[in-house]
Amino acid sequence: MAAREIEVEIRPEFRDHVADEWIVRLVEAVCDAEGAPQDVGVTVVVTDDAEIQALNRDYRGVDAPTDVLAFDEAGLGFVAPEDLPPYLGDVVVSYPTAAQQAAEQGHAVQQELALLVVHGCLHLLGYDHEKEADQQRMWARQEEILSSLSKHLPEVPD
Repeated sequence: MAAREIEVEIRPEFRDHVADEWIVRLVEAVCDAEGAPQDVGVTVVVTDDAEIQALNRDYRGVDAPTDVLAFDEAGLGFVAPEDLPPYLGDVVVSYPTAAQQAAEQGHAVQQELALLVVHGCLHLLGYDHEKEADQQRMWARQEEILSSLSKHLPEVPD
């Protein structure tokens, strides 16, 4: 059984605040909780507002920064080479927006980042929140996964 291919790209200005291994553990936990195959690939990018705004504008037609974007393999038309595992997609998180939202909510940036990574991964695994019933289902699943993770994830510096 092949291991999941989880790539983490953290822009240099956020390297002191986010650990690659922590992100990998988040993605693994979501994939395990959802029964995703072991042989899939996921990329998580932690970036700034300018980069996520450009992606949001180019792919969603919304010229504004956002907290998280998920690009699934089907939506972008990726075809993984035969020697690589099937590719689920990319999760892109804005660290500055996560930090702002954490401050507004009164919790740690790491808690917000965990929420955003879990949220993005759930999108890659087929969850959506366009309709009220789908949103309730997705939010409930996020909370279940985050609750189970809170005991097992190491803290990283803010």
